[in-house]
Formats: sequence, structure tokens, C-alpha cells
Amino acid sequence: MTLTFKRLGHRHRASAAALAIVGCAVLAGCATGDSFTVGGTGITATDSARLTRSGFLSDYARLKPTSWGQGIECWRSPNLDARRFDKVMVSRIVVSLAPPKAGGTPQTIDPNDLKTLTDYFHAALVQALKPQLPVVDKAGPGVLVIRVALTELVPTTVTDSLAGTLVPYAFVAEAGSGVATGRPAGSTPYLGETGMEMQFRDGANGTVVAECRDTEIGRKYAADVNAGAAGAAQTWVGGYLNSFQAWSYARNAFDKWAALLAQRLAELRSAAPATR
Repeated sequence: MTLTFKRLGHRHRASAAALAIVGCAVLAGCATGDSFTVGGTGITATDSARLTRSGFLSDYARLKPTSWGQGIECWRSPNLDARRFDKVMVSRIVVSLAPPKAGGTPQTIDPNDLKTLTDYFHAALVQALKPQLPVVDKAGPGVLVIRVALTELVPTTVTDSLAGTLVPYAFVAEAGSGVATGRPAGSTPYLGETGMEMQFRDGANGTVVAECRDTEIGRKYAADVNAGAAGAAQTWVGGYLNSFQAWSYARNAFDKWAALLAQRLAELRSAAPATR
């Protein structure tokens, strides 16, 4: 079905487009619940000011920004030879939420949501790693053990996202609010946050061989200008639609981390790069 709008002014066209997009998001949400997630490069972005220090990792001082991780901080042992590992184990994901900052309130999350999120992240990691390494369920010689803690989980405030969309021209102020408040460009104060800390151990002896951390923020007004016109459009639409689902940005972050981990592990197993 094709909808045609004739003789509409700029203001009415913008309102009609916004309502159409919101309607699409609402209908999709009704059809699939909170599982409706649109993927795309750049829908979430690292917020270095919100990196966590939960106590899950062994040494936070040695974590440094990486050249490959789009904002992720990592450390790896100078003696690490990833080619020694021919299997990988993804441990059960734990939740170790960082204490609230001064003046903040403790986070409360529905246990069912927690299970859904941790199961999704675990499955994303397994799916990303399987093409290059057998995934096992026991540690041992030749097994790279991956331990993961979710350290920040803040859902998107969907009612605020809807309000910002339906008010005429509110999106103009919203689109610039990320940078104005010290957040990544394209984000807004009510969008979801997802933090993780990840540790890698030698399955033969338990030695810590690498550690990473990251906190991703949803971007309602995202555009990946390096992905060409089609890629930029997909990112913008994905970021916008996902702002109407409480945990969609968390799943975007999980998919991003899984893909980056698989890519980096493949690089380390094929060579011994000089970069972190």
C-alpha cells in the first residue's frame, strides 16, 4: 500500500513522518514485545565517562583505549599467544552492577529481564565465535575461558522518547542534547546504557591473559557516515526505532561486542600484532 501526501507544508510532513515511524515501532512492539530490535553499525557508542569499575577485573589501571575497539578499553599480557588456544568457553554471564554514583539511586531490574538479557548476550558470543573455534563447556588445556559481567544496565525511558518525537520540532533539541550533556553525539539523557567487563583466562591454569571494559549508550539520532548512503540510513532508522523499546540498545551493544571480540580474536590467532 502506498500513502501519498499532497500539499503538506514542511511542518505537517515532518509530523506525518514522525507519526509513521512511531506507529511502525509501536506496532512492531505489539507484535513481538521488547524483542523488536533493529540492527546497524553505530546505533550505540562508547561513553568513556561511564566506564565501570565494579571489582570484577583484576587491574583497572592497566586498561587503555584500543585501536580496534571503537572506544573499548583493554589490556592483554605481552606473553599472550592466542594461537595456543584451539577452543573457547563462554562462562555463564554474571551481573555485577557498579555502585551508584554520588546522589544516584541503586538500580533495580526485573529478574526476568536480567535472564533474557544474559541469555541473549551469551548466545550472541557463542554464535560469533563458533565459526572460528569450537565452543566447549569445560576449561582445560588449549581452552580460552571468557568471563563476562554486566556492570551497567539502564533501560530506555520509552515514554520520554515518545514525547520527544510527538512534540513538533522537539527532535531538533533532542538531536543535539547528547553532546550538550557530555554524552555521545546522537544520544539523549533518557536512552539506555549498557556496561560490561570481560576477562580472558588460560583454561589450563586460570592465568588472566587479557581484560576489557566498555559502556555503550544508545543513539536515537545516529548516522554512520562511513557506511555509505544505505548504511547511514539503516543506522539512523535503527537508532530511532530502537528508542521505543526498553532494552533494544542493550541487545545492540551485545551484538556489537560479540562481533568485535570475534574479529579481534581472529586477528590475534592469525598473527601477533603490535597494537593492543
